[in-house]
Amino acid sequence: MLYNVFAHTPPKNNATKWHSLIEHLLQTARRAEIFAASFSMGNTGFVLGALHDLGKINPEFQLYLQDCNEKRKGKSVPHSICSAALLRQLLMRINDSDLELAICIHGHHGGLGEAGLIVTENGILDRWWNHPQNKNLKKMMYDALSYLGMRTPEPLPKDIFRREFSLRMLFSSLVDADFLDTEKHFAAKQARLRDNWVRPADLWPVFRSNQLQMMWRNRWRKLNKIRRRIYNLCLKAGRNKPGMFRLTVPTGGGKTRSAMAFALSHAVNNRTHGFRRIIIAVPYTSIIDQNAQVYRDIFGDNFVLEHHSQVEANESGKQDEKFLRHRLAAENWDYPIIVTTTVQLFESLFANKPSKCRKLHNIAKSIIILDEVQTLPIELLSPTMDVIKTLVDDYGVSVVFSTATQPAFDNTPYLKEFNDQGIKEIVPEPDIYFEKLKRVTYEPVRKYESLEDLALELAEIEKDQVLVVFNTRKQALELHRKLRHYGVEGLYHLSTLLCGAHRKRVLREVFEGLEEGKPVRLISTQVVEAGVDLDFPVVYRAIGPLDRIV
Repeated sequence: MLYNVFAHTPPKNNATKWHSLIEHLLQTARRAEIFAASFSMGNTGFVLGALHDLGKINPEFQLYLQDCNEKRKGKSVPHSICSAALLRQLLMRINDSDLELAICIHGHHGGLGEAGLIVTENGILDRWWNHPQNKNLKKMMYDALSYLGMRTPEPLPKDIFRREFSLRMLFSSLVDADFLDTEKHFAAKQARLRDNWVRPADLWPVFRSNQLQMMWRNRWRKLNKIRRRIYNLCLKAGRNKPGMFRLTVPTGGGKTRSAMAFALSHAVNNRTHGFRRIIIAVPYTSIIDQNAQVYRDIFGDNFVLEHHSQVEANESGKQDEKFLRHRLAAENWDYPIIVTTTVQLFESLFANKPSKCRKLHNIAKSIIILDEVQTLPIELLSPTMDVIKTLVDDYGVSVVFSTATQPAFDNTPYLKEFNDQGIKEIVPEPDIYFEKLKRVTYEPVRKYESLEDLALELAEIEKDQVLVVFNTRKQALELHRKLRHYGVEGLYHLSTLLCGAHRKRVLREVFEGLEEGKPVRLISTQVVEAGVDLDFPVVYRAIGPLDRIV
């Protein structure tokens, strides 16, 4: 019966290869089962995959596919509502308290809807099921169940928040499984580029070799000895069981590498747990490429995915294999190391659209490093901590709260959500290292009557390498213009007025100038303070928030 029914039209390169509906349903079911098994909901994933497109058995939908294949304008025929209505009926016989599962199928194209409008009595699915004109289609779907090897789905959690999050995870598993099987039909060559069998534990030898070489080259430097102690503490802390951790390392302590050292050690020491990827979430796009480059220098391009709004496109127009792998991996995060923004991460955790949610199931059994955690919006801390705790408790995730600014987590009412969470310190007594790595003295400078006065002082200053940080772009641009008028050498401007590619170019030239001892006068806004690793002998800072100045 199902073998002459189709899910999709033939691909362009093979006009006779129709996509069998039974094949699509079973392949999607098996993929969704594997995805959902990572959080112990494999049977539920299988059921969602097996039923999601069953409504395409409708003869009217089959005529629609024929019209599409023959380039005729056919009338679109809904199929998700039919499949979802059938699942709701089946669940009413097994466990009518889990009817919300049907919203995953109902929204697998348009997005998760409101369960109260969809699965309740007299809701969208109930009305469709009881409509007389759907009688024949209901019988066809029931008859097809014998081909699908149906299973009993695992029950959803009772807690409301965990229940809703579980639905989102299952929705993600279904959507990604559906996308991947459809892609395999329409673009088989592209689908083969997705295979990724590397896990974080496999990358430990690469990182360890690179780290040992770096430490050996700088073995006599005092700073490197401190970094080595922090590194060893990270390796030791990696032996802990999965959970929540805090990494407090001062600027200059090698936080970027130390966080990765912990994550890889944690993966190696918990092999039976099966960590699948490391996700580094950074709050600002202005610094993400810097962090990503550190990891690419260690592991190469094939294991690091940089995913955010300002990732540069391939300007040559040639989509080589590496470019395609990165583009495809950005869709579902099937990569061993992902460097992304905090916004990108939490958008996925709270979203309801298929494209945003698709990667969500791949966060299960990950190690998440939340860098510059003190920048999380205070008003969003409560829901943020709720979802983080759920990831840790139910989805095998370990989370690292990483910072270089010593937030007083335990002593402020504004960060009370971090209290009583059983967060383990990776580096005990971090105050010791803040004292040892204290390299800056703060001196109040006279109040300038105008920017002209400051410009004259900077033009005549003995030091050729100076950073000036303003609170507004207007002031930064005005000082930059005045210094340019005076013919100052090595003059640069940095702010969000520059596009991502331009900012990268400026930072690259500034880095090179500092390393080579050339004159560098950088006039910037606060964008330079968001974790950008620059080392100037003299810094002028306009009065601003204390956490920005220190």
